This record gives sequence, structure tokens and C-alpha cells, in this order.
Amino acid sequence: MSAPAAAPPRELFPGYSVPSAAYSAVPLRHTSLYRLLLTVGASLTAIVVTIATISTLFIKPAALYSCPPECGRPPTGVPVQESPRFTAADGSFSVSYPSPGTNYTITKEDSGVSAVYTGGDGGTMELFGVAAAGRTPEQVLDDLIRQAQPDATVAYQLPNAMVGFQLGHGEVLDVYPQTSSGDRKRTRIVVLVAVKNDLALVAAAIGPFREFGPDSGPGLPSGANLELAEDLGKYVNSFLWRGDPPR
Repeated sequence: MSAPAAAPPRELFPGYSVPSAAYSAVPLRHTSLYRLLLTVGASLTAIVVTIATISTLFIKPAALYSCPPECGRPPTGVPVQESPRFTAADGSFSVSYPSPGTNYTITKEDSGVSAVYTGGDGGTMELFGVAAAGRTPEQVLDDLIRQAQPDATVAYQLPNAMVGFQLGHGEVLDVYPQTSSGDRKRTRIVVLVAVKNDLALVAAAIGPFREFGPDSGPGLPSGANLELAEDLGKYVNSFLWRGDPPR
């Protein structure tokens, strides 16, 4: 008989020999969920309080206005005056008006400025003051229309109409004067009035009615269907009553 095959050698692992007994391991330290949330919450609260304190001390909050009637001041300071300025003889008000040579013929009177538009559709713009004598802006406007254009009819009222950043009253009207040929040509009138210190300041424009459309040329069209109304908007809020800050 042949000798039995030798058993393969067993792999040995180094280790330590210890006596047989019961052993216990020290538990690992960990943070509880409650403590973790408390720590994170306290840190976030400290950061928010710090940021809020810095904002309060160094950042000035923006002024809030309800416009109209309180519309605040220009955000970048007093603008440069490009247009000439008319001041009433008694200093009760002032207003900017178109520069001479800019398609306008200017006439100055004691009560204000009249500017005849010599370009485009033509027309006349008037910027003036009149004693309110206790009347409301609407009453002043009605009296002016009754005196100057008694046949005019109201097309619509202007919402939140302002003159010199003072809330007032405004209307768009139509009148049909007869031409030399016997025809009646539709003419549009825009009038805005505001009262302060019992002085009514008036911005008005009159000229041919024009239906603005996509082919009316570059720039914003006149919502009042009056070409001169586009320029009137440049001057209506340049009015200043006596004592108003410059703007």
C-alpha cells in the first residue's frame, strides 16, 4: 500500500492569545439629534441677528411713497435744467418752456408762456397760472374751457392727472371749428390743472386730431391723438409753486 497523502499546510494568521473571558468595549461618543438641531438653530439665529444688526446700522431703508399724491424726489439728485425757465413777476410759480429755435415761436405774458408749434401738425401749447379763488382743479378747468372753447366736448378724463407733481384734474376734448372752405376739422385739446396755495397752474395744448398708428413713425405715439401732447408731457411737471424744492 502506498503512504497516505500529506494534508495541505494550514494558513496561519498572526494574533494574540487571550484568556477566555467576557469583555466589554467603551461605547463611541455621538451627538444626539436634539443637541444637533439645537446647535444648528443657535448658530443660524446668531448669524441672522448679526446681519440684521449690520443692515440696521449701515443700510438706510428706501423711502416708501404712495404716488399719487406723494411721489418723492428724483432718485439721482436734482437734474440739469436744459430748457429755459419762466418765472412769474410775483414769483408765485415757474415753469420750463421750449427753447427758441426748436420749432416753436415763444410769447411770454405776465401769466405764463405761449408756444406756437411750427413743425409737424402744428398747434399751440400754453403753460400758465391763474388764481384759483377757492375753486377745485375741475372747476378751474371747466371755467377755462367755457371761456376759450365753449363748443368743445369732453372725449375722456385723464386719470391721476398731475401738474408739477401735484394731483389735479385733466381732460381731453374735441372741437370742430369751421375752415375757410366751409369744412369742419376735428381739433383736439388737452388740459391739465392742479391747485396749490390757491394758485391754479395749467398746462394745455391744442392742435389737429391725428389717428396714430403703426406707420406714424419712430418714437412713442400720442395716446391723446395729438402730436403736440408728446411735447406737453416734457413740461407739465416742470411747474414749481413758490417754496417748492428744485427738481
